[in-house]
Amino acid sequence: MRCRGILHVLCGVALGLSALPGIAADAADLVAAKEKAGLCAGCHGENGISQTENVPSLAGQPDQFIQWQLVFFRSGARKNELMQPIVEQINNEDIRNLGAYFASLAPPKASTQDDNPDLSQKGAQAAVGRRCASCHTDTFAGTKAVARIAGQREEYLLKALHDYKSGVRSGGGGAAMADVAYPLSEEEITALAHYLAHL
Repeated sequence: MRCRGILHVLCGVALGLSALPGIAADAADLVAAKEKAGLCAGCHGENGISQTENVPSLAGQPDQFIQWQLVFFRSGARKNELMQPIVEQINNEDIRNLGAYFASLAPPKASTQDDNPDLSQKGAQAAVGRRCASCHTDTFAGTKAVARIAGQREEYLLKALHDYKSGVRSGGGGAAMADVAYPLSEEEITALAHYLAHL
């Protein structure tokens, strides 16, 4: 298999991750991961539930999704000035352990009662029209390397959809998400974010 540029880096990291002994989540060291997750809590919140605007909750995210996002940040394929110094401190074992740890936590629930059910209805229609469930599952809980979007912070979902639409966001699923997000209207983006945040 040929890899060039950033793909070469990602392929090398992926091979390194898959070569780790006991890559399965049940073999991960959750105690070590909980300690390492202290690096994440300042932004992503205690127990992976974010209380910070535009910062996603990590609790309940699929194991592989967390691992790959950390790989993308560490390799530079995905950029964030706050994440870069954090990912420089983690190794492949940490990545494996953190993926299993955040996947083991109870996912966030909609924090407030839906104050705009009409907007949620429009969001549900947009989700069907854009086939969001085909990747994120019928419950939008995500699977494997696909993110959980149910119960995620509303303003973060807005930001993520805008970033995919404009091409700012790269790393994992970028092509599929850009294809979905580019034709979305501003109204659809607002409705989708509201609907998903209140699931």
